[in-house]
Amino acid sequence: MTLIELRYIVELADTQHFGRAAQRCNVSQPNLSVAVRNLEAELGGALFERTKTGVHPTPLGDKIVAQAKVLLQGVADIHQLADAGRDQLGSPLALGVIATLGPYLLPQLIPHLALHAAAMPLRVEEACTPLLRQKLRAGSLDAIVVSLPFAEADVVVQELYEEPLVLIMPQSHPLAALTMIDSAAIAGQPLLLLAQGHCLREQVMTLFPAWCDSVSPMELNSLETLRYMVAAGLGLAIVPRSAAPMGLCAANRLVARPLVMPGATRTLALAWRASFPRHKAIDVLRKSIQVCSGAYWRFTTEPELAEQ
Repeated sequence: MTLIELRYIVELADTQHFGRAAQRCNVSQPNLSVAVRNLEAELGGALFERTKTGVHPTPLGDKIVAQAKVLLQGVADIHQLADAGRDQLGSPLALGVIATLGPYLLPQLIPHLALHAAAMPLRVEEACTPLLRQKLRAGSLDAIVVSLPFAEADVVVQELYEEPLVLIMPQSHPLAALTMIDSAAIAGQPLLLLAQGHCLREQVMTLFPAWCDSVSPMELNSLETLRYMVAAGLGLAIVPRSAAPMGLCAANRLVARPLVMPGATRTLALAWRASFPRHKAIDVLRKSIQVCSGAYWRFTTEPELAEQ
């Protein structure tokens, strides 16, 4: 059994196709097929079920592939430890960010890091928390920015900052006359939510469980779409303050009002594997996120120019 063979079965389980797995491994398909069969013979059982429609791991194959991923990640960590001993800021960093934060943080964070850690460019990915969690565990992401609560075995989670939630609505809406919104004012209003898997959806549902019956059947995948739906008069929405700056709201003929109720904030945190060896890189990333966030989260309840 070799590490190469273990990589072959991991890629085959991921792609469920011999040709695509061979491409990823930069090897010919016949060589990959022979290697997988040799490994199956050595282990004394079929790891994959081969059909006309694809290749699927057997129950035994699922268990062995899972263990192979652990071993391969351990090898990758060994290489990272060796690299980290030379220069922790001298290679790219793979960062995952929840989709409700990425558009508002990354345009500032990337150039900031380019100035302060020029040899450590960011490779960034936006996704929902469940996918970010999976990729962090698998090692394809070095760190992720998520909303709390977040917990995972062998993963360090460090709080970054709190961000208020606000209610957005058309400028002509009756609630736009208020400077602050409480639960009584918003009760019974039609609400628009992001789709399942977004942590913001879960937080809003937790904040307002009594409003579940008034939630729109539309489930959207971006805050931009959500804003356009609100602008079209299809409902109201609760979003992070960073997603509702004055200029953006005015462009969509919207207003944003702060919420005065317990729990109407979200806490952003940085998470990374406890075994990740580039501690200086994590520290620089954390400080940069906090600096960029502090420069950006400006909000006022004064009337927007478009309203006057």
